[in-house]
Amino acid sequence: MSDVVLSVESLAKTFRKPFTGKKVEAVRGVSFEVKRGETFGFLGPNGAGKTTTIKMLTGLIAPTGGKATILGEVAPSPEAMGKVGFLPENPYVYPYLTPREFVSLCGRLNGMSGATLAKKVEEVVERVGIAYAMDRPVRNLSKGMLQRTGFAAALVHSPELLILDEPMSGLDPVGRKEVRDLIIEEANAGRTVFFSSHILSDVEMLCDRVCILRKGEVVAAGAIEELVGADMRRSEITLVDVPDDTTELEGVAEKATRLGKKLVLEVQGDDGMKMVLERALAGGVRIESVVPKRETLEDIFVRKAL
Repeated sequence: MSDVVLSVESLAKTFRKPFTGKKVEAVRGVSFEVKRGETFGFLGPNGAGKTTTIKMLTGLIAPTGGKATILGEVAPSPEAMGKVGFLPENPYVYPYLTPREFVSLCGRLNGMSGATLAKKVEEVVERVGIAYAMDRPVRNLSKGMLQRTGFAAALVHSPELLILDEPMSGLDPVGRKEVRDLIIEEANAGRTVFFSSHILSDVEMLCDRVCILRKGEVVAAGAIEELVGADMRRSEITLVDVPDDTTELEGVAEKATRLGKKLVLEVQGDDGMKMVLERALAGGVRIESVVPKRETLEDIFVRKAL
């Protein structure tokens, strides 16, 4: 059995503007792999091509180039999509249905029926936290509750791969935590999770690997610990009783701030930190503190994607 659940090779999408016929390249040869059992974050600013890529993977729009496979099946074939649970950013639920009825409908579309379906519907609706509203028409539910109803529909047929487009959209902090907990539960159960999000702290907390898009192209990809590795480690060094001329010290730093008799330097990497400390000690300058500052996923996102 292959370890690769989702494989995307040179996937591209070009739109044509109405009337003018001008070409717009929304996705430009995107390639990445999602391995079995991992949680994979798909990131990028607005307009980067995330949702367009997800729509191509799920068959909502056709690609103009490249290919994708899900569990060895060509995507988006019926064989592949039967193994996928999909939550769009703005799930549409028929307003006259209740969560029970809508999730049951999605289960039947995936070949489920009878008592097995009824039991599974109650189980997933309870898991997403809307059991108390299971039999209310969804037109009376909040956006957050609609989001959870869509999540339940994605889970009802026990898919091998979850594709979630902005799953925390419209949720308050409590709802976000509950959805994070659901994603963690699915990952712990061996489910493969692929999701896009603008909430980078959630991505850093949940994901094993990420892929960052900018203007339809991959600009960074890999394990989070590799992307925020030692070569990007920074330190904040505070020196006391520094001389008036600090050119030699500031020449090593990326950023220097003078605060009275103190000088705060921000340096990158172990070599930079060592050089500042050696020069400070040689010049008789007192070292007050050295505070490591690990680069975050948000730092990488801003640097790579904006």
